[in-house]
Amino acid sequence: MDQELAVATVVAGLVTASFPFYLYGAWIMIDTEVVTWDVLVYHLKFIAVGLALTTLPVVGWMVPRTAAQMGGLLVVHAFFGLQAYAMLAVALTGIVRIFQVKRDHDLYTDGAAADVEIDDLHENMAGWRRRLRVGVFGYVLLWLIAYLIGIVRYLLRYQMFW
Repeated sequence: MDQELAVATVVAGLVTASFPFYLYGAWIMIDTEVVTWDVLVYHLKFIAVGLALTTLPVVGWMVPRTAAQMGGLLVVHAFFGLQAYAMLAVALTGIVRIFQVKRDHDLYTDGAAADVEIDDLHENMAGWRRRLRVGVFGYVLLWLIAYLIGIVRYLLRYQMFW
């Protein structure tokens, strides 16, 4: 049990550490007026680290152990976690199309066409941007719910309340 507690604590720490990477990655995009290729790559570096800090423990440690821990709280935790990744997939369907159109119009070079309205680049751009926003917001909200349930599971499983 001591080894399991140690691994569970490391996993909880890794998942907890991912949140600041998500926040800073979001802040980069919010704080930037013109998103250049360098800004996009810089943003994605933080998001990728956040996703790795969450996904690797999920795939490497949590998922293989689910059958042995089946219970109501685990099902709710897994439900919200899966929904978070589904919302991430929604966001990716938007960002891929936005990325393609912006790249086709050479908008990722420094200072190139900074005054072009992004919605004028393609007739579906507003829908793709909406899909991206909904997906990212949904991912973060559902990730937070799954995270909090996971922390409660951790505290209950390892009897941290008493």
